[in-house]
This record gives sequence, C-alpha cells and structure tokens, in this order.
Amino acid sequence: MMYDDLNKTMTTERLLLRLFIKADAETVTRLCNDYNIYKSTLTLPYPYTLECAVSWIEHHNENFNADKLYEFAICDRETGDLYGAIALSNQQRYDNGELSYWVGQPFWGKGYATEAAKAMLDFAFDVKKYHKVYARHFASNPASGQVIQKIGMLKEGVLMDHVKKEGLYEDLIYYGVVRNKMKE
Repeated sequence: MMYDDLNKTMTTERLLLRLFIKADAETVTRLCNDYNIYKSTLTLPYPYTLECAVSWIEHHNENFNADKLYEFAICDRETGDLYGAIALSNQQRYDNGELSYWVGQPFWGKGYATEAAKAMLDFAFDVKKYHKVYARHFASNPASGQVIQKIGMLKEGVLMDHVKKEGLYEDLIYYGVVRNKMKE
C-alpha cells in the first residue's frame, strides 16, 4: 500500500482508496439501495436515498481532518469505478479503531474488500500508529468474517443476540489484531 498524505489517497495493486466527493452520491445511492447490503450492515438505512448519500459524504473531509474517522471510497485504480467504502474509526484515547466496510453487490467475490481492508490495516499501523484494530460482523454474514480473517485478525469473541435487525436478534462476532502481533 502506498499512502499519499497530500491527496489523502492509498493505492494498492488494483485499487485506489480516496475520499468521497459529492459527485459520488448517485453511485453510492445505487450501490447502497440494495436490500442485501442493508441486511448485512448495522446502521445503513433502507431504502437508501440520494439524500442519505449526500448527508453521509458531507462530513467525511471534516472527520478525516479532525482525526475522528477515515472514510475512503474503494475505486478501481485504472478506471476510477466506485466499488464500495471502507472506514476506520480513531479512538485516540486507546490508540485503536474499528474497521468497517461495504462493497456493492456487483463487485462481491472479487477480493476488493480484502485488498482494501489490508490497505486500511497498513494505514492504521504504519501511518496512524494504532496499537490495535478491531472489526465485527453479523453471524449471518460469514463472507465479511472471511475478509477479516484473511487480513490476519483473530477472533476475540461473540456477543450473542447483541443487536436487533428487522425484528431478529443478531450475534456480533468480534475480531482484532495488535500491531506487534500481526500474523505474517
């Protein structure tokens, strides 16, 4: 992963991770207004409107500059096509943060989430000097768990029936990795 601090971008073999811009709102709306994305995320609304996208994008730059939350668009490095989003919270008091992501359904199964998540781990440890990064997923979304495991995170536990989604309780499975204990 190569991080460009001036432009706030990361490049990987296939991807460009960059800040969202207002022009992304229509694509974000199209990708997020998908029931399968909604059911596998904790806070994404459904239906997902253009207003949702615009409101969400409005605060990214401010949050990034305040070192609160780093939210990047996952884009094709060559074409610039937007595939999804990846974020890292910043809990400065504890030198850690939560990794979260979504990828539009047309792009599932291509390794984009894994490649972006690995870049975000490098960003957390090498650029922001975090001590730990953690992530969680619904038990009903094992594909997200596979992404987390592929980047070297270890299962820390399960919070049983921890959240309610569409009237059903969901287990949250937590993973984490500490900088000096990364698996090679």
